[in-house]
Amino acid sequence: MTALYESDIPGIKLLNRGKVRDIYDVDENHLLIVTTDRLSAFDVIMSQPIPSKGEVLTRVANFWFKRTEHIIPNQLSTMSLESVVTDPQQRALLGDRAIIVKKLKPLPVEAIVRGYIIGSGWKDYQKTGRVCGIALPGGLQMADKLPEALFTPSTKAELGEHDENIDFKATVNLLGQDLAEQVRRISLQIYTECADYALSKGIIIADTKFEFGLDDEGTLHIIDEMLTPDSSRFWPADQYQVGVSPPSFDKQFVRDYLETLDWDKTPPAPDLPHEIIQKTAEKYAEAERLLTS
Repeated sequence: MTALYESDIPGIKLLNRGKVRDIYDVDENHLLIVTTDRLSAFDVIMSQPIPSKGEVLTRVANFWFKRTEHIIPNQLSTMSLESVVTDPQQRALLGDRAIIVKKLKPLPVEAIVRGYIIGSGWKDYQKTGRVCGIALPGGLQMADKLPEALFTPSTKAELGEHDENIDFKATVNLLGQDLAEQVRRISLQIYTECADYALSKGIIIADTKFEFGLDDEGTLHIIDEMLTPDSSRFWPADQYQVGVSPPSFDKQFVRDYLETLDWDKTPPAPDLPHEIIQKTAEKYAEAERLLTS
């Protein structure tokens, strides 16, 4: 497996380097997005890449974009990569990590959907009996499936900052009533349909994050990535049990290793052992194989 920590495409203007994605300006209507093999944990970018991770994320997201076209348009453009990156050697370096997308106006919220109670939702529930202000039945255990999927949006933080959970009223204040309701309805529909499909392939999608944008006509599109091991919590269905935190198909190996260190979770990130990098790469690849085969 090859690794790409940072892209460099001569002749195309780099607009932004995020935690994982490098974004280039193609023309007034298009962007080039390269999903690198960078990995962030606890909002800190690790100094070493996870080989082929960016290719896995791109292929998985594209799989879901195609599968949900009947629900919502997506960011993918019909413009070919060859017409933008004309050097064959450069394209070979990028592999499956690069896509051409439409320029859309991102919404200032992240649409989080929770189907199971885990993570910060579990902590909220233990304290208040609620998740993001939504009351839940008593007696739920860690990793329990929720009676119905919950829409629990958050604000989009700047790089290095933490997202903040908001309630639906705050979402309406940011987006307006109609758009907020549309985002909620579509997020829940995508999650419900795709979680059912993933379960048939042996993966539980415990929760996920969607991002949306608008075109010049105000039509809602899904953007960024969708239902990948980076934007979702994937659990192996055959290892799921209520009351414990199941293993996951993502960077959990990295998080677990970092928790054993005397590190304050601020940059610079500590180096990762080869074994941790390898196990993480294998988990990403396994998730793709199960979902798309």
